[in-house]
Amino acid sequence: MGQAISAVALVVRDYDEAIHFYTRCLRFAVVEDTALATGKRWVVVRPPGGGTALLLAKAATPEQAARLGDQTGGRVFLFLSTDDFSKDYEEMKARGVRFTEGPREEGYGTVAVFLDLYGNKWDLVQYRPTGATAVES
Repeated sequence: MGQAISAVALVVRDYDEAIHFYTRCLRFAVVEDTALATGKRWVVVRPPGGGTALLLAKAATPEQAARLGDQTGGRVFLFLSTDDFSKDYEEMKARGVRFTEGPREEGYGTVAVFLDLYGNKWDLVQYRPTGATAVES
């Protein structure tokens, strides 16, 4: 039997503001939004192309709230791959997504870093086909 990472927990301040960002700005779909007996919710969103989902986990303690926007100590946390970098980059900017830099070419593809609503760093990346090499400038 194969294995896959089905979801990654992402600490959020508020379920609804997080849902708004992921569905409006990144075009993710809400896969599940279920109230739990504990007063929490089980909120899962997924990119439009499928793949690993995000479990939006509302911070419940001061320690968890302190991690908002810095789940990886300032490193890029998540990688959103695309098959049309230019289109997605321009559309995301138009929907208010904050990019920390313009697009750049790397050996693995075209990439730009953006921030989610809490400041976590993400890469928007269009990978080169396997075996392709970067063009020297």
